[in-house]
Amino acid sequence: MKKIKAAMIGCGRQGREEDFDVTGCAMSHSHVMGYQALPNVTVVACVDLVEERAKDFAKKYNIAGVYTDYKEMIRKEKPDIVSISTWTATHRQIVEGCAEVGVRAIHCEKPMAVTLGDARAMKKACDDKGIQLTFNHQRRFEKQYQTARNLVNTGVIGKLRRIETACPDLFDWGTHWFDMMHFYNNDIPAEWVLGQIHVDKPKNVFGVLLENQGMANVRFVNGVYGLMMAGAGHTIWADHRLLGTDGIIEVAMPVVRVRGRGDKEMRTITFPEEKNIGGWTPITWGIRDAVTCLETGREPELSARKALQATECIFATYESSRRRGRVTFPLDIEDNPLHAMLDEGVIGTK
Repeated sequence: MKKIKAAMIGCGRQGREEDFDVTGCAMSHSHVMGYQALPNVTVVACVDLVEERAKDFAKKYNIAGVYTDYKEMIRKEKPDIVSISTWTATHRQIVEGCAEVGVRAIHCEKPMAVTLGDARAMKKACDDKGIQLTFNHQRRFEKQYQTARNLVNTGVIGKLRRIETACPDLFDWGTHWFDMMHFYNNDIPAEWVLGQIHVDKPKNVFGVLLENQGMANVRFVNGVYGLMMAGAGHTIWADHRLLGTDGIIEVAMPVVRVRGRGDKEMRTITFPEEKNIGGWTPITWGIRDAVTCLETGREPELSARKALQATECIFATYESSRRRGRVTFPLDIEDNPLHAMLDEGVIGTK
């Protein structure tokens, strides 16, 4: 197998909330362990604005190169792939900077960006230069979700009609669950979104202002519907619920419950404990897939194209609230409608 050189941008300390600043977050630890679990990958360098943090990270994972400037690192180390584990607001600048200097692939943390325009710009910058861009929607590699999709695709519940999800917010958690809606529906794009949001107190995740409550009704172009409930009162007593013409599937980590054609009652599918292969195992599978696709040319499971579909649903929900009506794809906006409404004082506390 061809040897691949990887590098880390952002070296946040694992499990220390006080160190979650603009230079990185703890996901960097799962990324580096994921690369180091692959026999054909060598992590050659790490970068952080705080030099001591980079040095500590390098010592912990036996990494030779330590830098505070990611462009200098790329010029000197010439990595094939870089992982970006920094706060969302920094993603566009770093992705475009890496594309400018020259790498073969970029694996970035999610959510994609603070605005829809930034998300689109990152994808375009990499598309224009033939750079593989992926985002860490690692849930696609978790066994319970893969099992649920396989059950849908083999017709156990008939024809898929509706996907229900619930999570704490539409943006940070929501990027995963909108992505999973597409995952269960075989990445069919959305046709329209009807949504609403509510803000009654300040809330932010990794520096991004969020809503306190929200909901989104999504119609996909193949006629499947999706429902997202977020924030206060968001539970549906499962991670995801998939409704078909002949049955129902509930994913409630770590099990899958299903009542399909011929079943008199719900049956439960459990999974043996998976051997840890480095960091958070689904992240390692995602990194392995991205590295493999560098050689095969196949579209990665975590491609920017797929990530952008989920991201568009986030901003479509905000835009639907701004317009007080349904929005149809493609979206003709570039901003973050939630932030615009907050700035204008039309939503939120006075």
